[in-house]
Amino acid sequence: MHTITSSLMNSTPLFNSQFKISPKNHQNACRLLPRIQATLAPEENTMTLRRKVVTAFLSTSVAAGVQGLGNTTPPAMAENWGTRSFIWEKFFEPDLSPEDAAARIRQTAQGLHSLREMLEAMSWNYVLMYIRQKQSYLSKDMKNAIVTIPRGRWKSYIATANELVDNMAEFDIYVRTPKVYESYLYYEKTLKSIDDLVALLA
Repeated sequence: MHTITSSLMNSTPLFNSQFKISPKNHQNACRLLPRIQATLAPEENTMTLRRKVVTAFLSTSVAAGVQGLGNTTPPAMAENWGTRSFIWEKFFEPDLSPEDAAARIRQTAQGLHSLREMLEAMSWNYVLMYIRQKQSYLSKDMKNAIVTIPRGRWKSYIATANELVDNMAEFDIYVRTPKVYESYLYYEKTLKSIDDLVALLA
């Protein structure tokens, strides 16, 4: 047994002894590797060019938008109060004339009628955002539009406008909760109030 073990140890070289790297072999191995050259300068030039193009485009767009704000924009050209019109109405819509305010009240009534589908789908966040955005300018429109009707109907107009504001506030509360039955109830009351208001503006 001792003889077999000794012969195995003498005939089997160590594993690490088979792999010896001389300085010459190391240099040859390094020569086989592909040479990597720095390419940062061209990329930096490309990024700089892109920044210049984007900056020029944005500057032109903003200048055109500011110039367009100085012109009179008919409310009929505005979108029918979808989600894409929120930012425009809130931040860029100028004060409207009495006639334009009355026209926007009519379009708001149409938009509220089309909100039923979202209410039935219980898209509470969308409904809440929609009615709050309408509330932000509806009071101003109702004040501006009162001069378009005869003075004899002002009392009825003011009562209907106050009723609309109250119903929309209650509608907002129950959508935020949310409570389904109460939301439908005050949605119908809101529609009736704004329809009555539009009838007075006719």
